[in-house]
Amino acid sequence: MTLSPIVIAHRGASGYLPEHTLAAKALAHGLGADYIEQDVVATRDSQLVVLHDLYLDDVTDVAQKFPGRQRSDGRHYVIDFDLAELEELTVFERRAPGSARAKYPARFPADTGLFGIATLAEELRLIGGLNRSTGRVAGIYPEIKDPAWHRRHGVDLSKLVLAELRAFGYSRADDAAFVQCFDAAELARLKIELDCRLPLIQLVGPEPEYDTLLTPSGLRSLSAHAYGLGPHYSQLVAAEKGPPRRAELAQRAHDAGLRLHAYTFRRDDLPPYARTIEDLLELAFAEIGVDGVFSDHPDVAVRVRAATLKVQ
Repeated sequence: MTLSPIVIAHRGASGYLPEHTLAAKALAHGLGADYIEQDVVATRDSQLVVLHDLYLDDVTDVAQKFPGRQRSDGRHYVIDFDLAELEELTVFERRAPGSARAKYPARFPADTGLFGIATLAEELRLIGGLNRSTGRVAGIYPEIKDPAWHRRHGVDLSKLVLAELRAFGYSRADDAAFVQCFDAAELARLKIELDCRLPLIQLVGPEPEYDTLLTPSGLRSLSAHAYGLGPHYSQLVAAEKGPPRRAELAQRAHDAGLRLHAYTFRRDDLPPYARTIEDLLELAFAEIGVDGVFSDHPDVAVRVRAATLKVQ
């Protein structure tokens, strides 16, 4: 494992290239990320692909390539397509939901037609090849996306992901890999039923469904099977009065023996209390004491980490 705090390339170097494309992952490696994230979903023929959403609409041309294949909610779901069909699609810079506008207009030009969907196996081969050719090891950080939803569609996503990771040599506690999931029951299942030896990260958001989990007793129970907690950075910052400071959750998690890997640091989506992404990252490293950050701009996170730790 890389010494903390680690820098995780969020969906690759997604601040510079369309998210979850092989190009974004190669750039993230070159920019010095310690770990590179993979969101994993399954196709109709139970193949694993790397995409953030269960559906395809906001990042591909699926509506143009496969008219009439949407569900009643208007969306085209990955699990309704075979891998061969998905390989026909073009991946673009993320659009605002239900819009043709880019979510972050200053990023890579939309609709360039240069990129496609990658399978998990293709991405693991790419990262492994770069590790070999550069001599610098970047780890992987897969997320099991909505396993209960996949199970309702007849797919045990966790089993498929763990089998693929094992096939590429990721199975031991000291391998350069984390596994993350928002589903607390599934995270426990990964450890207890599926005997996952890789360190597990419980993702959480500010939603009420996580309130009990984030109590001192809930965090202590979580630490029995999880290596760390993955909250949004706003959950770790108290900014109501005066300058931003460390929120109670950060201390509670560390008291329970959990590492903190916070998401998502991006220069084009800043809170009112941070003037720049550098300010926000320095707050995370120096004041909050995070053990890792997910960033769309991994080069910036690497640079700020170095400067902050040098000052300290």
